[in-house]
Amino acid sequence: MKKDFYLTRYALIIKKLETAPANYSQIEDYLLNSYEFQDSGATNYSIRTLQRDISEISRLFNISILNKKKGDNRYYIESRPEMEADEYNQKLLESFQVSNTLNLHPEFSDYIFFEARKPTGLGNFYNLFFAIRNRRIIRFEHFNYGTQVTSARKVHPLALKESKDRWYLIAVDAKDKKLKSFGLDRIHHLEISNSKYREKYDFHLKEHFKNAFGVMNLDEHKPEKILLKCSRHQGEYIKSFPLHQSQKTAKEDSENIYFEFFLHPTYDFMQEILSFGDEVTVLEPAHFAVQIKNELKSALEKYDLESVKK
Repeated sequence: MKKDFYLTRYALIIKKLETAPANYSQIEDYLLNSYEFQDSGATNYSIRTLQRDISEISRLFNISILNKKKGDNRYYIESRPEMEADEYNQKLLESFQVSNTLNLHPEFSDYIFFEARKPTGLGNFYNLFFAIRNRRIIRFEHFNYGTQVTSARKVHPLALKESKDRWYLIAVDAKDKKLKSFGLDRIHHLEISNSKYREKYDFHLKEHFKNAFGVMNLDEHKPEKILLKCSRHQGEYIKSFPLHQSQKTAKEDSENIYFEFFLHPTYDFMQEILSFGDEVTVLEPAHFAVQIKNELKSALEKYDLESVKK
């Protein structure tokens, strides 16, 4: 068995127990019949290995798995971490499974194709994490796509935020004391000071990000109810892969699915809605529907101008 296969083993055990409690024999059967096990060359799975795996799952992912005993000896997931941590664990497990697949099969490039992506600035990730944990003042140069200008920044780092496969530093600008976001891929010449900032900021970032779509300034918007009407076809995709954690299915009929959200109607969310074309319509709030309509009109006018030039 490949030495790093234990990571995928953990994911398979969790997947099995998420479906229903299972005893050792059922778990063993599930694992041995999985394609992952077959490709790894494993031929057995002992109860002692299961007990070690359960202990490691608890340590790594804070997922508590217990044995019912008292008759049926079934294992079950007793508790999971809070929602944000659980989402993190799920991403980690998925990464482990993909990583294990690539390690098992060196010829993966013949069968598995990734999106071509430019560097996302993760080289500074741990340094920024260190600065956040230790309240260190940092300096760097940051390139602004809008102005096409690189500027020197001195900030008080507070958090790291992911949005659409990009990572952002959330920090207070020491110059104007405003909360801002900085794309890690546009941060250069990072310097972490030995000095700590003393200010105590009253930003409830966890609560804010719960109602955020993408990255934004805290002062720009207030979260509100947003109602979308989606074609049945597109609605099924959105139902299976929600746009946001607040998403709820309001109602359905033979032609449409209606979704309700509670979030900030930001530029990022507007761009997401526009990406669906005529298959998604904003019904509420009215001001957001008008904003979407104006964006569509502006785009149409540009196409008309281009056709006139020709």
